[in-house]
Amino acid sequence: MFAHNKRLQYSVHVSEANPALANLMLEQFGGPQGELAAAMRYFTQAMAEDDPGRKDMLLDIATEELSHLEVIGTIVAMLNKGAKGELAEAVDEEAELFRKLQGAGNSSHVTQVLFGGGPALINSGGQLWTAGYVDSIGEPTADLRSNIAAEARAKIVYERLINVTDDPGVKDALGFLMTREIAHQQSFEKALYAIQPNFPPGKLPGKPEFADTYVNTSQGDGDMRGSWNSDENFNYVTDREQHLAMDGGDGLSSVKLSAGQVETLKQMAARTKSDPKSDPTTGADLGAADADAAKKKKR
Repeated sequence: MFAHNKRLQYSVHVSEANPALANLMLEQFGGPQGELAAAMRYFTQAMAEDDPGRKDMLLDIATEELSHLEVIGTIVAMLNKGAKGELAEAVDEEAELFRKLQGAGNSSHVTQVLFGGGPALINSGGQLWTAGYVDSIGEPTADLRSNIAAEARAKIVYERLINVTDDPGVKDALGFLMTREIAHQQSFEKALYAIQPNFPPGKLPGKPEFADTYVNTSQGDGDMRGSWNSDENFNYVTDREQHLAMDGGDGLSSVKLSAGQVETLKQMAARTKSDPKSDPTTGADLGAADADAAKKKKR
């Protein structure tokens, strides 16, 4: 059960209307790293979680993400307030109104016309929000790692949004939202390492002969060695022949078929066989400026 409190989790004070900036802020409202995606990711994970501690944490953070959605949505609405009224009441000439809405080459005029200045479930480029942003797999050792990465990406987007505005109130609110991403990262990491063992994700172990092997498939200038591929941590394979058939087999494929399937495949192969000696005239030949010259060139 949810209950809404009309007070925001963090106060929002916008210095002046700025529809172009509002459009950028939509990235954290309806974008892949935004608050709605985060809330839905953690809420659905909580529904399937059997561990009482993780379930409680996920529900807490999911609900807080909804409050963050409210904060960023309020920022969008406040930045759009002036333009919303001007567009609704047509107080300016058409060209002047379009100039105000468009800003510095921004597409905020589209969101104003389509959504009336409200916080729409789209990103800053107009892409509709989709449940495809939620990447849960139902395994806590995998989902918690994904959650940590999601919070990290969201923090970076907030940093970039802070860098594009000089509005002190907007910067302040965004700074709060950015900082809460850090707090959530810490909670998710603590929860991950409270599971022992937690690597590799899932239950099945990897095959020992491959789990600690590093394959140097990109070779040439720029090859580097470090802890990620050191001899102390990995069996470093750089011989290209050793990259192939690492199972010790011949590196080829095979399938067992019934006699009827074999016969059918032979019939298909015979029907679709190509003639390597054939040199037919093609549409490209006929479309050439000089078809005869094209044919001679081929000969």
